[in-house]
Amino acid sequence: MTSAEPSTGTATSVPVPDDASTAERKLPMAALLALAVAVFITSLTETLPAGLLPDMSASLHTSESATGQTVTIYALGTVLTAIPLSAATAGWHRKRLLLTAMAGFAVANTVTALSVNYPLTLVARFVAGVAAGLAWALLAGYARRMVAPHQEGRALAIAMAGIPVALSLGVPAGTFLGQVVSWQAAFLVMTALTVVLLVWIAAVAPDYPGQQAGGKIPMRSTLRVPGVAAVLTVTLVFVLAHTLLYAYIASFLDHIGMGAQVDAALLVFGVACLISIWVVGMYIHRHLRTLTIVSTLLVGVAVAVMGAFSGSDALVYVAAALWGLGWGGVPTLLQTAGGQAGGEAAEAAQAMLVTLWNVAMAGGGIAGGLLLDAVGAAAFPWTVLILLVPVLAIVLASRTHGFPAPRSSANS
Repeated sequence: MTSAEPSTGTATSVPVPDDASTAERKLPMAALLALAVAVFITSLTETLPAGLLPDMSASLHTSESATGQTVTIYALGTVLTAIPLSAATAGWHRKRLLLTAMAGFAVANTVTALSVNYPLTLVARFVAGVAAGLAWALLAGYARRMVAPHQEGRALAIAMAGIPVALSLGVPAGTFLGQVVSWQAAFLVMTALTVVLLVWIAAVAPDYPGQQAGGKIPMRSTLRVPGVAAVLTVTLVFVLAHTLLYAYIASFLDHIGMGAQVDAALLVFGVACLISIWVVGMYIHRHLRTLTIVSTLLVGVAVAVMGAFSGSDALVYVAAALWGLGWGGVPTLLQTAGGQAGGEAAEAAQAMLVTLWNVAMAGGGIAGGLLLDAVGAAAFPWTVLILLVPVLAIVLASRTHGFPAPRSSANS
């Protein structure tokens, strides 16, 4: 995951801190890093059970496949509640809403750790998904409102750095902790980190108002805003393509004889993601369209190499690096594109983007499982490559709205 947008106003009406000259010189790193940790917690809470399934299933007296549904129920909580909760809390101050969302994670992860009852665990995971819907509906917009307009891309990239850190480092660390201590300890550590973050947010995060009364934009009207449908479609298909491979990367690597190197391949992917986020943060303000095209092409080349040269371990690692370089900045790119296209409807557009993102993640897991059973792991790279064709076509076609061409120097 990848996801939030401004709560009020158009894409050009982001409030600038009172000391504008300071905002020009220095990013509010303490506050932005707090948001990055919030993103880390949100992403890791979703994926942590994947590395702890055997021990969790034994404690809950269920099969591993049933325990695996703790990830599905999390995504379902986000899908079902992101849009209505975004509308219901539109008037809340942003700091209060973020604190509420993160408190939800603390409660949900604590209950998950202490529960020995499968239905109760599912309820806790659903609550965590609801908290994720709240968090994703405001995080990126919160980051953008902390800085001057020309710094928005960099601020968003810092906040979103929590995603690849969670995937490349958090999941392996949580799995290791689960193995040497217990799976419950991994979730309790998440709770402790969340409590620290609540204090951190309360101390350093600035506050901004929500929407004014009567400022809500209906979802149907949002879809008619030029560019919004294009961004949402690209989000749905691109995330589906990525998830197809990522969710079953262990199966694919095992199929090509690299089953013992999953951790190393994911580490290469994660480091490349961090590099991608840095590059996107530096250049997104002027080159969003170009970066989106390059990201799509990089992922396409990566899966083509992975599929065509799966017999070479070295080239598979090269493919993992290209994949990370292409994918790492995609959440930032899509969130920014959605906010700019949505304008005054940015809040509604973001809620829809969050929902579709999680639909695509759930769909990728389901479709990947069906593909694995029907055709085999060798089909994953080529399926991803086919899905990327409409993604690239839509981005190229959305030159005026959605993924607009770079602004002229006169308008920069």
